[in-house]
Amino acid sequence: MTEFALEEMILNMGPHHPSTHGVLRFIVRTDGEMMLRATPDVGFLHRGIEKIAELMPYESFMPYTDRIDYLSSLNCNLGYALTVERLAGIEAPEKAEYLRVIGAELTRIGSHLIAVGALLLDLGAVTPFVHALRERETYNSLMEMLCGARLTHHYVRIGGVAFDAPDGFIEKALSFVNHLEYEFLDEFNKLISFNSILIKRLANVGIITPEKALEFTLVGPNLRGSGIKFDLRKDEPYSIYDRFDFEIPSGSGKFGVQGDAYDRYWVRIEEIKQSCRIVRQAINQMPEHGEIKTKISKPFKIPAGEIYVRTECPRGELGFYLISAGGKTPYRLKIRTGSFSAMTIIEELSEGVMVADLVAIIGSLDVVAPEIDR
Repeated sequence: MTEFALEEMILNMGPHHPSTHGVLRFIVRTDGEMMLRATPDVGFLHRGIEKIAELMPYESFMPYTDRIDYLSSLNCNLGYALTVERLAGIEAPEKAEYLRVIGAELTRIGSHLIAVGALLLDLGAVTPFVHALRERETYNSLMEMLCGARLTHHYVRIGGVAFDAPDGFIEKALSFVNHLEYEFLDEFNKLISFNSILIKRLANVGIITPEKALEFTLVGPNLRGSGIKFDLRKDEPYSIYDRFDFEIPSGSGKFGVQGDAYDRYWVRIEEIKQSCRIVRQAINQMPEHGEIKTKISKPFKIPAGEIYVRTECPRGELGFYLISAGGKTPYRLKIRTGSFSAMTIIEELSEGVMVADLVAIIGSLDVVAPEIDR
């Protein structure tokens, strides 16, 4: 009987590998094409953003929240603004809340387009990524029309938003979500989602059971991909999300086992549809006239106290823990992000799978490097 010796190799994947979704490094221990373990090495993008918050007035820190997750900057703006507002006892005007929701859900759509497109590109499917980028460009143009920026939007303000919707924006936003839901997604699913090669690459790969998802404190689409229907917009509504009718997509083992990489991919496809529904409802409900920002005192100070506020970002729960000592700057600000939670489970998922499957696992978790390091 022939015995094969273990020939372990230690390889670096990243920090410049295109499939690591940012500046991340994985220390990969392999035996041939089989992985024994992949250990994440993070910290390449650490900027000390939480410490910076202690040195700046509350309003001046808002542009830094754009950089927490550059693919969903407006959602990060919203989470921080809600945290400050609740501790300060400020309420944003009704029209501003609708504009916030419209912007946040458009941003969720834009983020998910990059998430699914980049995953497919990592697996070698170039054409679908170009299709996703085409729609993302429409989103970029919409946001540029609304606030003047295409990536780091800096649109939300403490007490409201920076600008009212310009002429033509509402019509273009409505046309965009109708096109996405009724035309693009059908075309995209025929092109790639139901492609047998993609299904073989993602189904039964990187399986996360509901118990494991909770054990590793996964959030957002990664949690829902394991079959747990929890969404802060529905379960702990903030802003005006309790006024909208939408569903919470969750993994069901569509082509494999519940909680596999395909389920996480499919949840994001379905969430694009739900965001389209929310945008459509918000447009129909939004008052035509009204204030877009509550006036705040200058210099702006918050009474001493502490608060934790969490919102549903494209990568899951984004939490701000704010402590005020009564001054113009936070005494302490701690930020909790979804990508950091997702990184904790990669080491366990990598045991005993092929090296090529690590690319699929990382892509299906949709991690963004700045959100991990902060």
